[in-house]
Amino acid sequence: MYSQGLIGADGRTDETPEFLDAFQRRIDAEEKIEPNDAMPEGYRRTLVRQIGQHAHSEIVGMLPEGNWITRAPSLRRKAALLAKVQDEGGHGLYLYSAAETLGVSREEMTEELLDGRAKYSSIFNYPTLSWADIGTIGWLVDGAAIMNQIPLCRCSFGPYARAMIRVCKEESFHQRQGYEIVMTLAQGTPAQKEMAQDSLNRWWWPSIMMFGPHDSDSQHSDQSMAWKIKRFTNDELRQKFIDATVPQAEYLGLTLPDPDLKWNEAKGGYDHGPIDWDEFWRVVKGHGPMARDRIKARRKAWDDGAWVREAALAHAEKRRARKMAAE
Repeated sequence: MYSQGLIGADGRTDETPEFLDAFQRRIDAEEKIEPNDAMPEGYRRTLVRQIGQHAHSEIVGMLPEGNWITRAPSLRRKAALLAKVQDEGGHGLYLYSAAETLGVSREEMTEELLDGRAKYSSIFNYPTLSWADIGTIGWLVDGAAIMNQIPLCRCSFGPYARAMIRVCKEESFHQRQGYEIVMTLAQGTPAQKEMAQDSLNRWWWPSIMMFGPHDSDSQHSDQSMAWKIKRFTNDELRQKFIDATVPQAEYLGLTLPDPDLKWNEAKGGYDHGPIDWDEFWRVVKGHGPMARDRIKARRKAWDDGAWVREAALAHAEKRRARKMAAE
């Protein structure tokens, strides 16, 4: 999911070989890099881009699910969905704060998102057409996110790694919530099971695209892994996700929409059919079904919240002035 944040990343660095070697020795020794530590500029830029994309994804990810809060089928479902959407907002705030330790402001990151220089995960450019989609997002999308995020708890950059520990705990709840929704539908009436299957048909391929391009087409993965920002390649994570998800679908009595999906005894995992990379790149470049709506919603929220940010800054300035006057 957050491997997409490396698309277009600038990992170039101009430091001396001696400096880079000393930094790499710290990385290889599994030392955590903290904000005030010396680091290559390419390392900092890569982190800013990836953490910013991750934060944007958490915030934009509230939109497709928030669309169903007022239409949840019961008070229990409504309360759980409200809690989940609130969690996602909190995750975004943790991550913006982690990125800010690298010298970039939240305003800069948001402006880059709104003018197209920064991205969010392509999965959120698809619409939620039924209540079953809320369950499928929890099961598949949050499941894919967890597969990406657990290794990030061991990321070499300290603030990012520490933020991910709490995020992963909450995402685990989100996945269980989603799977339980899909299970209820799959074990319900024929119409409910059909709704669950239709949702799975629409979300399966976008979910496995979340891990980013094939390793052979991922230009920045090698450097990111050398710096231990990433711990696994895109294809390794995708394989782990598919192997974990197939038995879950079988238990539900649902069919994954891939006729080429089959167990490969030699590699101890499932082979899958070809991924539509044309669709992937089209959506990543902002041409997904909901791309314009998502950015429009973020721009409106940012503009509508301007007075709150201005009031908070004015209040902080008054407190600073009073403190200085009292000294």
